[in-house]
Amino acid sequence: MPDVALSAEGLAKRYGPREVVSDVSFALHPGEVFGFLGPNGAGKTTTIRMLVGLVRPTRGRVVIGGHVLSDDFEAAMRKVGCIVETPALYSFLTGRENLEHFARMLGREAWNRIGEVARLVHMEERLGDLVRTYSLGMRQRIGIAQALLGEPSVLILDEPTNGLDPAGIREMRELLRTLAREHGLAVFVSSHLLSEVEKLCDRVAIVHRGRTLATGLLSDLTNGGARSLEDLFLERTGGETV
Repeated sequence: MPDVALSAEGLAKRYGPREVVSDVSFALHPGEVFGFLGPNGAGKTTTIRMLVGLVRPTRGRVVIGGHVLSDDFEAAMRKVGCIVETPALYSFLTGRENLEHFARMLGREAWNRIGEVARLVHMEERLGDLVRTYSLGMRQRIGIAQALLGEPSVLILDEPTNGLDPAGIREMRELLRTLAREHGLAVFVSSHLLSEVEKLCDRVAIVHRGRTLATGLLSDLTNGGARSLEDLFLERTGGETV
């Protein structure tokens, strides 16, 4: 079995009487793009918040790079770069100034990586421009560059293609594939878009009403393409759609 970069084991989260995540489990491996697929309200963002320590699970645990998140938070989070919902950027600063601001908190090694991560996301020629002049796709790419400054082994993205035009979606797809396959990152992508998950991801976990319904290689889950991911989702949810 491949090395496990991150695992979620029986995650659950309750807010008062309401359990928004009931039982989510999966493993993420280096060099793959992993899709976390479910409709809005399925518990995807809450799960991501548990993965990166923004929310404490009611039950279950997260293990990143061999470190249990609740026991060794700093060591675990050194392995992770993430964007939860939207990139945290200052629109009145340039792209470079945003990266420099974040790098100061990480140290000299991160500062030295600014040029490298800008090239990785194809933004090196726009670093001197104010973020407010960027398209949504450019903001997403600078956000990913920021997430890569600490040289993580896991990249977690919440709906990274939301609001992008078709060209921006294609560029994002190509970027994430490159980060996984050429640079060995374990890339976790949350999405409610069936078609995009099918085009982008190597493996997928289907989550519905806070539970993992299926997880595995797309080819296995769809019988080598004999049925669509949508058919699988309808089957596992009793006819509900994403």
